[in-house]
Amino acid sequence: MEKKKPYGDTLKAQYRASARDRIATFLLADGAVRGAILNGTRMVNEMRANHELGILETLVLGRAYLGIGLMAADLKGDARVAMKINCSGPIKGLQVEANAFGEVRGYLKRVPIPIEQPMEDFDLSRFFGAGILSVTKYLKSAKQPFTGQVELRHGNIAQDLTHYYLTSEQTPTAFNLSIKFDRAGEAIGAGGLCLQAMPGAGDRLAAELEARVLSFPSLGEVFAGERTSAEVALEAFADYAPRFLSDRRVEFMCHCSHERLHRLLTLLPIQDLKDLRDNGPFPIQMRCHNCNTPYAFSREEIQAIYGQRYPHN
Repeated sequence: MEKKKPYGDTLKAQYRASARDRIATFLLADGAVRGAILNGTRMVNEMRANHELGILETLVLGRAYLGIGLMAADLKGDARVAMKINCSGPIKGLQVEANAFGEVRGYLKRVPIPIEQPMEDFDLSRFFGAGILSVTKYLKSAKQPFTGQVELRHGNIAQDLTHYYLTSEQTPTAFNLSIKFDRAGEAIGAGGLCLQAMPGAGDRLAAELEARVLSFPSLGEVFAGERTSAEVALEAFADYAPRFLSDRRVEFMCHCSHERLHRLLTLLPIQDLKDLRDNGPFPIQMRCHNCNTPYAFSREEIQAIYGQRYPHN
C-alpha cells in the first residue's frame, strides 16, 4: 500500500495526528454498558486522499470507516469484521473492514457519486435508497465466518448499524458518527461513539444512554481540537463512573502488495491471460479496491505468468 498524502504538513504534524487517532473502550454503570469512542481524523483524511474523494464521498465512506472501526474495538488476535452495503441509490454500495489491530480499509462502489441537486444538508438517505446492510465477523474461535444482514431502514450508517445490532444480534446499541468540514471543504475532525447495553442492563439505563448518544455534540467538531478520545469519554460520562479497558491506535491501512496482485493474475483463465499478453496495453495497471494503490505489470511479467501456467501454449 502507498499512502498518497500522509495527514499533516510536516513530519511533526504527522506524528501528532497519528498519536491522536485512537480508539478507547470502556465500561459504564458498573459494567452494565460497554462503550467505544474513536478519533479518526487522520484515518479519514488519508482515506480521502488515496481514494481521491470529494466531500460527499468522504462523508459516506468516512462514516463507514468510523463505524467499522468501532465495531472492531473488542476484537482480538487475527479477528476482523466487514460491513457491506448494497443499495439502489446513487451510492450503489460500499464495503469496509477492520481488524483487531485497528487497521481499517474499504471502498465505495461508485466514485464520484452523481448529484442531481446541490446538497443543502448532510442527510444522505436519498443517496442510499433501498438496500441491504450485511456484517460478517471472522473470528479465530469460529469454524466459519458469521454473517448477519438487515434491510436499510434509515439511509444513515449510524442509525442502520443501531438497527442491525438490535435486529440481528439482539443487542441494544447506539452509534454517533461525525465528520467536520471547514469552509474550504477540508475534513478537520472525524469521530465516532458506540454504546452497547450488556445483558442485565435495565431498560431505563439503556434509554438514558441512547438519548445521551443521540444528543451528543458533533464528534467531528470535538476532535477538530486537541482532545483525546479518553478525555472526551471521561467528561461525557462522568456520572456513569467510566472504567477504561483499552486505548489503541486506529489507522487507514491495507496490506496489499505487488506480490499479492501478481498472485491474483496467475488465477486468470488462459484466454484472459493470453489477451493481456498479446494486447496489453503495457504497462498494465491494476488497483487495489480497498486503498486505490496502483500496481504496474510489464509485458515481460505477464509473459512470465502466462509461461508458468501454460508452458505449452
